[in-house]
Amino acid sequence: MEAAVPAPVVHDRGGLPPRILLIAGEASGDGLGAGLVEALRRRYPGALFAGVGGDAMRQAGVETWHDASELAVMGLAEVLRHLPRLLMLRRELRNRALAWRPDVVVGIDAPDFNLGVERWFRERGIPAVHYVSPSVWAWREKRAEKIGASADRVLCLFPMEPDIYARHGVDARFVGHPMADAMPLHPDRAAARARLGLPADAPVLAVLPGSRLGEINRLGDVFFHAAWQVSEALPALRVAVPAASAAGRELLQAQLKRSALRSAHTHVYDGRAPDVLAAADVVLLASGTATLEAMLSKRPMVVGYRVSPLTYRIVKALGLLKVDRYALPNILAGKDLAPELMQDDCTPEALAAAVLHWFTRPDAAQALQPEYERLHLELRRDASASAAEAIAELVDGRRAAA
Repeated sequence: MEAAVPAPVVHDRGGLPPRILLIAGEASGDGLGAGLVEALRRRYPGALFAGVGGDAMRQAGVETWHDASELAVMGLAEVLRHLPRLLMLRRELRNRALAWRPDVVVGIDAPDFNLGVERWFRERGIPAVHYVSPSVWAWREKRAEKIGASADRVLCLFPMEPDIYARHGVDARFVGHPMADAMPLHPDRAAARARLGLPADAPVLAVLPGSRLGEINRLGDVFFHAAWQVSEALPALRVAVPAASAAGRELLQAQLKRSALRSAHTHVYDGRAPDVLAAADVVLLASGTATLEAMLSKRPMVVGYRVSPLTYRIVKALGLLKVDRYALPNILAGKDLAPELMQDDCTPEALAAAVLHWFTRPDAAQALQPEYERLHLELRRDASASAAEAIAELVDGRRAAA
């Protein structure tokens, strides 16, 4: 049972540099945290940073009390199995942080863990920021109210998100997407192919069935069967597959082995997704963040996805999904830039036909480029610096009031 909320913790640093608590839950959050620390340090050269993070945040100068991997649990069964450990970690983190007396708490993604922690600190008078909005535009918009009750400010990666929060009285800022800052506006296909050892003049299809093993299990065989059908029409086709993990690589290679694709024309890489996307002519991929990366790589894509039949029936029956489009490029553009083949429509035949459209209609692929560039520039806002500015407003306001 939670203890009664004490009086707000107010303190005067007497001119000392601020202390900033950061809590990142996965590798992606660790990268965001590192960029944020570098931007905040430019504003506060002597600032102290501590909390939960990974190697990137440690290299940026964060004192990590717990590693980000300790929060990286997925799925109900896994969460329940790790619940006692997570509750202990949360208690230790809150107690240590309260004694450390941060000027602001920044939860980076990982909403299942971070929103409750943010709310706990906010109730004690310490400003809380949530960096990376959950997908309120797709799932249960009313969650915006809960998020607003936890954080004083929400930092959004996509431009349509602040308006949703505004409808619920929540302070949300669009800061841009770090991936758009990091990726070149005009990727060099020839250089990427040279780095990967791919022929300069062969048609190349990038295949990304997902990063999680469950996604690969559901989509890999379907995607590789589709790729084989494309290769029957394009005999010189090369298939490039980035593997996000050693376990993922093992599963992908097993699926490729039982596919009809020629092994000499298939290439599996450890990581290397940016190079694979830049090298490709067309991308076949699962719905998710990878669709944004493909858009920023300026490559035409075909998006497929399947969930378990039971999950799909529940989502449809309860009306939980609030969007007509699933792929981020289509959502950002407000129109269909990439074909989406979901659930029962996600068949090898349908995927192969959509992929061949892009290979055989270079004019259609070229017509995407101005829209891709427009979206890229819209997302390119120097996200780390913009996020640091939004956080600094709260830090300066608190210190001025102390």
